[in-house]
Amino acid sequence: MSTPAPMTAPNARDAERLPPLRFGFLATGPWILGFVVCVLFAFLCHALAQWQWDRRVEVQHRVNRVLENYDDDPVPFAEASRLFTAFQTEDEWTPVTLTGEYLVDETLIVRNRPRAGQPGYEVLVPFRTDEGPVVVVDRGWLPVGNSPGRPDAVPAPPAGHAEVVVRVKPGEPALDREAPDGQVPSIDLAEIADTVGGPVAGTAYGIMVTEDPAVEPMPQKLVEPTLDEGPHLSYAIQWYLFAAMGFGVWGYSAWMRARNDRADALDDAADDGLLSAHRVPRAKPVRRRDGRLTDEEAEDALFD
Repeated sequence: MSTPAPMTAPNARDAERLPPLRFGFLATGPWILGFVVCVLFAFLCHALAQWQWDRRVEVQHRVNRVLENYDDDPVPFAEASRLFTAFQTEDEWTPVTLTGEYLVDETLIVRNRPRAGQPGYEVLVPFRTDEGPVVVVDRGWLPVGNSPGRPDAVPAPPAGHAEVVVRVKPGEPALDREAPDGQVPSIDLAEIADTVGGPVAGTAYGIMVTEDPAVEPMPQKLVEPTLDEGPHLSYAIQWYLFAAMGFGVWGYSAWMRARNDRADALDDAADDGLLSAHRVPRAKPVRRRDGRLTDEEAEDALFD
């Protein structure tokens, strides 16, 4: 008598093998619309990232001008008068030596100059150079005084002949604001010329570095320019990450939908198999030896 062959267990991999995911639903309207939205969102993110990148490039140029010009040796005004009358962007922060005298009676203060969260003013005094042109000099910053709308006192510049080292800054745009007598809303050189009643260098002014002779008291020196590029690069990268996340969410949603569809199909197949397993098979009728129908067959024939 032969020994029956042992039964082998089914391969675990075959038991766990699943049908492939199907992504035909991606061709339907809602999913196409979702992809189009992702594309439009990506274009928006790219535009915002490019805007941040352009801002970073501007800041880099500004920082480079500080590094190139800020600590240079002062240039005599006779050699650098063009910087104040035909200013160019690369001239910013160039040190220049002025010799002449302050026009003390034409002193102005610039409104709305906050510093470290404290409101204040900047002090402008026109300076007539020995060469003739008048240059506006920003002598520094003053806090708001006890009287509303003005500082407690404006320190006077040196009287008589003086030598002043300044750094060149471009004039500011005009502001549509009113200001009390002796004050201006911005360092708009054309407006300052009208206020003092005489011509001044029209494209740039000077931020005071040193004065000779030195006087006391003095306005507070203005804050040095920062060399920090700011967060623009990280913001640009973040916008591109947001664009990638939009496609990632769409793709993950499609993958989950395909998995759920496959799970539903497997559940339906399992339910169909369970019903088939519990269906009672119908007994095959037995015919008589003489070929006549059995009573059971005759009964079925009547109902059929």
